[in-house]
Amino acid sequence: MEIVYSALKPTGKLTIGNYVGAIKNMVAMTENYDCIYTVADLHSITVNIPPAELRENTLDMFSLLIALGIDPEKCLLFLQSHVPMHSELAWILNCYTQFGEARRMTQFKDKSAKAPENVNVGLFAYPVLMAADILLYQAKYVPIGKDQQQHLELARTIAERFNNRYSPTFVVPEGIFPKVGAKIASLIDPTAKMGKTDENAEGTVFLLDDRDTVMRKFKRAVTDSGAEIIFSPEKPGISNLITIYSVFSGKSIKETETEFQNAGYADFKSAVGEIVSDFLAKLQSEYKRIRSDKAYLSEVMQKGATSATHLAQKTLSKVMRKVGFVRL
Repeated sequence: MEIVYSALKPTGKLTIGNYVGAIKNMVAMTENYDCIYTVADLHSITVNIPPAELRENTLDMFSLLIALGIDPEKCLLFLQSHVPMHSELAWILNCYTQFGEARRMTQFKDKSAKAPENVNVGLFAYPVLMAADILLYQAKYVPIGKDQQQHLELARTIAERFNNRYSPTFVVPEGIFPKVGAKIASLIDPTAKMGKTDENAEGTVFLLDDRDTVMRKFKRAVTDSGAEIIFSPEKPGISNLITIYSVFSGKSIKETETEFQNAGYADFKSAVGEIVSDFLAKLQSEYKRIRSDKAYLSEVMQKGATSATHLAQKTLSKVMRKVGFVRL
């Protein structure tokens, strides 16, 4: 089967937006692709994050991915920092990336503006490490949103440049763009994406929120003028809630509109909150079981790191030989 690579960074807590926009699709792809998934902890330290928080976030995310259905028996799941070849290949690829290409990355500009006191070299080279992540495993496909398209294009450029200079070495990756549920918006600003690091947590439903918190957030969700519960560009607030209900109920957008055609906004918001709360209650029960089993987590991490290292080393050895490094 063709290889799919995807990574999630453990800064902030996972949200229902992460589940709908990425993880749900990642689970489904394990049935049709050879999937390689990583918790990208190396990427996390481009921002100031306390060590204890990084460790907790990493273990939380790893456990949640398994609880959400990413089965280590059906895919390769590991921590990025457990496979040193990511950092080694990133350094080599830095030397095949033009300064102007890296400087044009929109996310570098945006993140630099948000934290001008910490514009570090790692932040600048972040897209090259991302390219190394993908190219190490000869991935054919990378599931991405629109905000990651520029990074994928850079990875393709680097791969093609290296292949043309030395001979075919890397698979040139292609993007997979989820068609359904690609974007869950903030509950307080339906024109903005629901993010796991948003300053105002009232617009974000985290996977580990308790029922009371979830219900409160949905009851306070921004809606639109009028009273109809219909999916429309003119009604971004209600459309966002319809999307969420549709995903967690398994019903289509049309079925959701029909079900609530005579309901008011308050009743609809409560119904969305209830169905999301029910899903999260089951998820959290499984998550707590996995998170508390340190022996199991260690075993999965070790197995994933061993398999990933074997694959990554094959690519890195080929690269180092072609570049001209003397090998032992």
